[in-house]
Amino acid sequence: MKKVGLLTVLLTGALLMVGVFDFPAWGDPYSPANRYLSTHYVNQAEKETAVPNLVTAVLADYRSFDTMLETSVVFIAGLAIFAILRSIEGPLVQARKRTESREKRAEKRDAGGDGQDPDLIVQTTVRLLLPTIQLFAFYVVGHGHHSPGGGFQGGVILAAGLILVAMTFGLKNTLKQFSERRGLAFGSLGVLLFAGTGLLCALMGTQFLDYSVLEAVYPFTDEIMARSHSMLVVEIGVALTVMSMLYLIYANLASHGDMKKGL
Repeated sequence: MKKVGLLTVLLTGALLMVGVFDFPAWGDPYSPANRYLSTHYVNQAEKETAVPNLVTAVLADYRSFDTMLETSVVFIAGLAIFAILRSIEGPLVQARKRTESREKRAEKRDAGGDGQDPDLIVQTTVRLLLPTIQLFAFYVVGHGHHSPGGGFQGGVILAAGLILVAMTFGLKNTLKQFSERRGLAFGSLGVLLFAGTGLLCALMGTQFLDYSVLEAVYPFTDEIMARSHSMLVVEIGVALTVMSMLYLIYANLASHGDMKKGL
């Protein structure tokens, strides 16, 4: 099996190296990407999408199919980590058992002290910071059309807020509010929201993820604004998937897959 894996890696590497020779020279101003695509994006993106943020226009509209696949990769990566950690029992379980006694002793020591919460300052700080973190994340998602931001960035900030809560108040308490099942549901919803938008475009007689046809769905809008509104919809889907899967990846890695105790 190792020989087959090694052969596969070598063959894939050789094919990639051969493909490198087909790339244009570094910084070539006459390459197809620089002569046609880049020029069109820079000059026409805001006119065609009503989005001044060129990065968002490219990622969420012009190459939205690639972005949808990238979102799916994040979702699949989370599922792969779940499958690996839930199926491997040897070193992970043994490492978990070695730390259980130490954690129990620490809990008894904290509970048997003078009654003061040893993490009182940290927990109070997190309670004050979390609303600001979440509000900023919503801003990054919703305002990604006009300033740096978008679904990936906003989703990471939302996930960071959840991970901060899990590290401060304990994974078990956090899972009561945002369980693994709920996280998987939100992650699936994000991918379905992105793909469903493209499917709706196809059902309405145009190409997959061609948002201009959705002017019939959004009230009081035209083809250009329909593209702008649809980008916000798919960015929300990206944020849901990134937030949920990053949080669940942390929860599984920190607890060795048993979802009982985190860091």
